[in-house]
Amino acid sequence: MGSVTLDYGNMLAPRLLGRGVDPRDLDGELAQAFRAALAEMEALRSSGELGFFALPEAVDQARSIQALADSFGQWFENIVVLGIGGSALGTITLRDALLGPHWNELDAEARDHYPRLFVLDNVDPRTVGSLLDRIDLRRTLFNVVSKSGSTAETMAQYLVVEGRLREVLGDEPTRGHFLVTTDPRQGALRALAEREGIPSLEVPANVGGRFSVLSAVGLLPAAAVGIDIQGLLEGARNMARRAMIADLRRNPAGMLAVLLHHAHTRLGSPVHVLMPYCDRLRSFAAWFQQLWAESLGKAVDRAGATVNVGPTPLPALGATDQHSLLQLFMEGPRDKVVMFMEVKEVPDPVPIPHLHPDVPALSYLGGHTLAELLGVEMRATMEALRQAGRPNLLVEVDALTPQAMGELFMLFQAATVLAGALYGVDPLDQPGVELSKRLTYGLLGREGYERPTLAHSDESWRV
Repeated sequence: MGSVTLDYGNMLAPRLLGRGVDPRDLDGELAQAFRAALAEMEALRSSGELGFFALPEAVDQARSIQALADSFGQWFENIVVLGIGGSALGTITLRDALLGPHWNELDAEARDHYPRLFVLDNVDPRTVGSLLDRIDLRRTLFNVVSKSGSTAETMAQYLVVEGRLREVLGDEPTRGHFLVTTDPRQGALRALAEREGIPSLEVPANVGGRFSVLSAVGLLPAAAVGIDIQGLLEGARNMARRAMIADLRRNPAGMLAVLLHHAHTRLGSPVHVLMPYCDRLRSFAAWFQQLWAESLGKAVDRAGATVNVGPTPLPALGATDQHSLLQLFMEGPRDKVVMFMEVKEVPDPVPIPHLHPDVPALSYLGGHTLAELLGVEMRATMEALRQAGRPNLLVEVDALTPQAMGELFMLFQAATVLAGALYGVDPLDQPGVELSKRLTYGLLGREGYERPTLAHSDESWRV
C-alpha cells in the first residue's frame, strides 16, 4: 500500500449521527463523479499539462542535482534559499520534517558537516537583515528561486544579498555565491544567470510553483543537507500510481478530493483544516494551505462562467490548537472538516516518570510517554468531534522518511487536481493574484506599468 494511509470513517453518516456521507454513495454518485474527475486528470497528464506527475520519473536529473548538491555542500557552511510561496514552502517542509526544526542550531559535527539551511520567504527587513548580519557571507550559497524569474520579493532579496556580498568580497566576483533555479528559457533571472555566468537549475515549464517541491526547487536544497532525494521520488512514484487507480475506495487522492468537495458543496463545510499532531509537519500544513487555496479559489469555471468558488484551508497544530481552535471546531458553525495527521513511529517517545504520587493531577501521567499522550489527545479530539457530528478524517504516516514525504506531497497534489475537476475550475492557474502584482510594479515604478491611483482613507475613518 505505502507509508501513508487515509482513514475516512468519521466522514460517513453512520459515524456522524447521520450528518456525513452516505457510504452507498461511495459506490454510486460519488464514485461516478470521481471517475469523471480522474478521466479529466488523466487527459491533462497525457497532454503534458501536469508536469509534477513526471517529476518522480526524472531519476537521472535527480542524480545530477545530487552531484551538484554534494559539491556545494563541501564549499559552504550555509545555504540560504531566496524565494516565496511555492519557491520556499516545500523546502521549509522538507527541512522541518526530515531534519527537525532545530537543524540550524546544531553544530557541524551533529549535522554530519552538512550546511545549515535557511529560507527567506518574505521581505520583512527585520528578518532579512538579521540573518545576513548573523551568517558568514563568504561561507554562504544563496539559491535564488523564482519560476517566473521576476518575482518582486525574490528579486529584491537577490539585490540586497548581492549588495552585501559586494561589500564583503570587494573585487572578487559574487557569482560563485549564487545558484539560480528558474524557467529553462525565459525570465529576467534566466537572462541574468546567463549574462553573469551564475550556475542554474531548471523548473520545467509545465510545473507551477506550488507543484514544484519535487523539482530542483526542493530537491537541490534537500540534497545539499543530506536528505535522500531518490527516496522522496520513490515515495512520490508510489503515490502517483495509487492516485490513478479507477476504484475510488482504493484511491486515497480520489477519496480525499471527493470527500472534501462533497463536504463543501453538499454539507456546508467549506473550511478544510489540516491539523498534524507532529511539530515536524507544521510546515506541511502551511504548504497545503497555499496549494489548496491558490489552486481551487477561482472566479470563473473552465467554461468561463462566474462561479466564485473555493474551499478555505486552515493550518492548525495538535495538541497546541486544542487550546485555541477546538472550542470553535466543536461548538461553532458546522462549516469545517478537520483532517488530522499522525506519525505512528516515534524514535524517542520520552517516558514520563512516576513522581508526586500524592497529586492526582500528576500521578496518572507517570508510566506513559509524551508520544502516547499526544496520540491519545488526537484520538480523543477525533472522537469528541465525531460525537458532536463534526466530520473529520485521519492521514496516517508510518514514519517520517523521505519516502513518506514524497507520498504526502503527491497525495495532496493529485487530490488538488481531482478537486479542481470536481469544482469545474482550472487548478493550475492563479489569475487572482496578478492584479496585486501589477499594482505593486506600478507603485514601485517598474517600466511598462502605470502608477495606480489608490483609494485614500478618510481621516474620519481613523480612531
